[in-house]
Amino acid sequence: MKMTAFVTGANKGIGLEIVKQLGQAGWKVILGARSVERGEAAVSELTSMGLDIEFVQIDMGDLKTIEQAVATITRNYSNLTLLINNAGMPGAFSRSFTDTNEEDLRNAFEVNFFGTFRLNQRLFPLIKDNEGTIVNVSTDMASLDHMQNAGFALNAFDYNSSKTANNAMTVSMAYELKGSKAQVFAVTPGFTTTDLNGNAEGGKSKEAAAAIIVGYATDGKHHNGEFLDEKGVYAW
Repeated sequence: MKMTAFVTGANKGIGLEIVKQLGQAGWKVILGARSVERGEAAVSELTSMGLDIEFVQIDMGDLKTIEQAVATITRNYSNLTLLINNAGMPGAFSRSFTDTNEEDLRNAFEVNFFGTFRLNQRLFPLIKDNEGTIVNVSTDMASLDHMQNAGFALNAFDYNSSKTANNAMTVSMAYELKGSKAQVFAVTPGFTTTDLNGNAEGGKSKEAAAAIIVGYATDGKHHNGEFLDEKGVYAW
């Protein structure tokens, strides 16, 4: 039976590339996106290439759509062995703690932490039973070590802290899987030029970023509880 993956935030950017690369590697991929129109357009584009891709609508800021997506997956794709939590939003990408607006902070947490928490908690039993993998896509700036010691770091407290909380969730989930063949880990692809950062210049391509995430997700190794970048284990 073909292996099945679910990727969120996948109608564009790194997410779309993850779906494409998994599909090219022979996976059946469920493409999750907030917009039905954009999600179905992305699926149409990929299926025209001969890839086995299907669409499930999911808005990480809307509990009802998360529950509906989980019900659909549990009913139609009970062999799911890979969940990649790619969906995210930048808040306002505040420039400092002082400049951070509470509403932007709450919005970032709603999607990057609470939405991902809701989906993870509901699909956790299925992934665990199927001895599968959950990848929480993170960022260098979620690393407290990086923020304290890097020569330069973008001090976007709204976005960064929501991803640091996501990293804490990764550790907690992984702790629960000790002794299990299932696994949960975080991956940062590093600075990538995407819509999330206004297509800032100087970053790696979406294709290269997706390859890092797909590489760890499918390498057959046990990465439970790790935070990884393109070079290997990264400091929390």
